Amino acid sequence: MSDLISPTVVAVDHFVSSVQKQGYAVLSAADVCTMAQADLQPLVESWHDLPPDNYLKDGGRYRRRRHSSFIVENGRLRQVTHRPHWQPLSYNALHGGMVRLFEPIQPTVVATAAWQNLLQALAQYCSALKGEQTWYIEAHQFRIDTTDGIGRPTPEGAHRDGVDFVAVLLVERKGIKGGETRVFEANGSFGQRFTLTDAWSLLFLDDEKVIHESTPILPIEHDGGYRDTLVLTFRRGGFQQDFD
Repeated sequence: MSDLISPTVVAVDHFVSSVQKQGYAVLSAADVCTMAQADLQPLVESWHDLPPDNYLKDGGRYRRRRHSSFIVENGRLRQVTHRPHWQPLSYNALHGGMVRLFEPIQPTVVATAAWQNLLQALAQYCSALKGEQTWYIEAHQFRIDTTDGIGRPTPEGAHRDGVDFVAVLLVERKGIKGGETRVFEANGSFGQRFTLTDAWSLLFLDDEKVIHESTPILPIEHDGGYRDTLVLTFRRGGFQQDFD
């Protein structure tokens, strides 16, 4: 781990100003747990029961995931009827334009106070940055593993997601090297690279200001390894596609 570049972590009271200034901020795991007003570790077990992602256009078998959608309105969180995930080609050249229906996040996870508090707290930060809004949230549980010898957290490359904000929480790293995060100005030359290593540390991105990617992972143990993350996207005005 000594060769990994650690992120610059900001204090909670500088979180909003850091996102405003540079388009992203990293919070410590301790601050994220305080935000959630609960221990997040009990959620980790659910990452061991993710179905395969059968939509990978590169033919890979290295990604497992679940996906559910939520709305935070007037400070209240509610889960919406299960719906597909969709992105336009302009934001995801590899998988854009595809209607991808994944298995939902388990009800026992969604029902926990930690889950609900985390999503509501992050929605409050979104409103602090862009004004009080109804926030449309898509939640993705990801496991990237080394089944194919190499795992690709962002097979589409450096990208934006077509939302207002993206929150990437590291859940666990086991038996791997790589998985470096890279953040670039969308309309400039500034860039940063670092590796999230602490469980439940948070990378929060203003999707209009920055482009992001994570480098491939490789195994360092005989039986392989994996990188688990929770990715939450926040968007004003509705989800990216209306399937009603």
